[in-house]
Amino acid sequence: MSHTPLPGIRMQYLCKYPSPLGELTLAADELGLTGIWFEGQKYFAATLAQSPTMAQTPILERTVGWLDRYFAGYDPGPTPPLHLQGTPFRLAVWTLLRRIPYGTTTTYGRLARKLARCQRCPSMSAQAIGSAIGHNPVSILVPCHRVVGYNGDPTGYAGGIDRKKALLAIERAAAPAPSLFSAAEV
Repeated sequence: MSHTPLPGIRMQYLCKYPSPLGELTLAADELGLTGIWFEGQKYFAATLAQSPTMAQTPILERTVGWLDRYFAGYDPGPTPPLHLQGTPFRLAVWTLLRRIPYGTTTTYGRLARKLARCQRCPSMSAQAIGSAIGHNPVSILVPCHRVVGYNGDPTGYAGGIDRKKALLAIERAAAPAPSLFSAAEV
C-alpha cells in the first residue's frame, strides 16, 4: 500500500534494529534520520508521524550499517544524514552533542558554558542543557550518552543508565576518554 503525504508533510519510514542493548526503532524521512529510540525509553517516538511506513530506505540501510560497526566496537565514522527537528535551543544543544568525538565524554556544565559562549550569553543552565539532551530524538548517533555528571559519573539517559554505561563501555574499548573541551575553553 502506498501512502501519499499531504503537501508540506513528509513521509516517515520505520525499521527495527536488534541491538545488543535492546531493540531500536529507527525512523527517517527523505531528508535524513529523524529518530532512534530504545523500546520503552522516555519520550519514545515523540517526533514520529501519525502513520509511518515500515520500509528499508537508503538512509535507514546506512544507519543499520553504522549501528553494526558501532556495536562491533568500531568508530563507525560519519553519521548518515540527519533531519533533526526541535526548538532552536534544542537544535543548538544537539549540534554541540554531535561535536563530542567517539570515545570521549564531557559534562553538562561544560556544554552549558560552551553554548553560553557560542550564543554570547553570560551563563547557561546545565539543567536546561540536560532537558534538551533528554529530548534528543536520535539516540547514539547524536551522542547524548557521552555527557556525564560533573564528577564523571553517568547520569540521566532516556534509554536508562545501564544502557548509557554500556554505550560508554563500547566506546572506551576503542579509544581513551579525554574531555571534549580544553581547560582554556571552560
